[in-house]
Amino acid sequence: MLAALGFSTIGLFLLLTMTKRVSVLVALVLLPVLAALAGGFAGDMGDMILEGLGTVAPTGIMIAFAVLYFSLMVDAGLFDPLINRILRAARNDPARIAVGTAVLTMCVALDGDGASTFLITVSALLPVYKRLGMSPLVLSGVVCLGAGVMNMVPWGGPTVRAMTALKLDSSQVFTPVLPAMGCGIVWVLLASYWIGRRERRRLAATVAAQAPQQAQNDTATDTQRTAARAAGDGPGTPLVTRAARPSLLLTAFNATLTVVLIVALVAEVMPLPVLFALAFTLALFVNHPTWEGQQELLEKHAKSVVLVTTMIFAAGVFTGVLTGTKMISEMAEALVSVVPDSLGAHLAPIVAVTGMPLSLAFTPDAYYFGVLPVLSHTATGFGADQAEVARAAILGQMTTGFPLSPLTASTFILVSMSGVQLGEHQRFIFRWALGTTVVMTAAALLTGAISL
Repeated sequence: MLAALGFSTIGLFLLLTMTKRVSVLVALVLLPVLAALAGGFAGDMGDMILEGLGTVAPTGIMIAFAVLYFSLMVDAGLFDPLINRILRAARNDPARIAVGTAVLTMCVALDGDGASTFLITVSALLPVYKRLGMSPLVLSGVVCLGAGVMNMVPWGGPTVRAMTALKLDSSQVFTPVLPAMGCGIVWVLLASYWIGRRERRRLAATVAAQAPQQAQNDTATDTQRTAARAAGDGPGTPLVTRAARPSLLLTAFNATLTVVLIVALVAEVMPLPVLFALAFTLALFVNHPTWEGQQELLEKHAKSVVLVTTMIFAAGVFTGVLTGTKMISEMAEALVSVVPDSLGAHLAPIVAVTGMPLSLAFTPDAYYFGVLPVLSHTATGFGADQAEVARAAILGQMTTGFPLSPLTASTFILVSMSGVQLGEHQRFIFRWALGTTVVMTAAALLTGAISL
């Protein structure tokens, strides 16, 4: 009963959001509430929701200050030199920029934290995509691919959970899949190039379609310039007034503060919400020393903060109810019970291929501490090595799949900051992310990390 209710809730959520029937925010809150009522949990629902909100509260606080911090730095022009270098290196080619996005994402993702990876890469690269007219779906999709494959690192959440649940060490779980991970990285670069080429063709077609209208606009602009000169304005009068560039001293301060912040985030000097709160308030005071300037910046970016944080807290309602009602644990037991005995000796490749799609249905804790031990025990009964099942799991479950899952708060950071809908993001990149898992599974089979 509870398992069916849980699967129905998640399936309906994916259907409604991917078809744009309702907003993600509405689905995240109303669907679990209706499921809890249908399951007879009306009396406990309030406590479940509060517990879920409490779980995501630190993330929500961190995101609020992080969005404000990076928005301030973008406004201050801190990333302009990086943007210009990327454009020069990519020669304004969407395919090159997509590959560069993947490389930058994989470098930043070495810290093993999805939230900080998305905050840094999207903040730095979104202006590049806007300047060239590239779709933000390409940005969110390529970042998803790069962060997904790098989430396999031993200090990342999935691998740590797999080792802890089965009492294994890194040499048993992660080291054997290193060649497969390398193949996954190559696939991500190739996929990014193909996605970029497709975006290049789309932009070329758009430019060709707009050419006649652009010609008319150019003629009108020439007429305006002639009229301006006749009115006494010199030919050098700028048509667009640019904002004054910040001083070199202020730019140096912003760059130093950002580097110190990133180092502190990686080293976990203090909790992430505290670091971002301190960094933002200091940056706000230095860059906008007046009350009016500070209020103007807060009002300018208030919409972005509200959009991101409300998604985070809505996700807390969703996971709080599904976890508190035991729907997720019942789903885990139901999933294991349907595995036929004839497939027991071949569980590793099955776990590998299904891990990525199941990221949409199971939280990392539910899968690695609930499903994986049972699957491992089943495989051991058929003479298989439990370490193989752990290796298979990290090839997709909350690695390549986590940046698409509605059950992880960092997914909403990625889509909100990129300015895309979750359903659009999932439709756009799902097959490419699944392709990463398939490629790594094939490589793991070839190298002996897992066996049929």
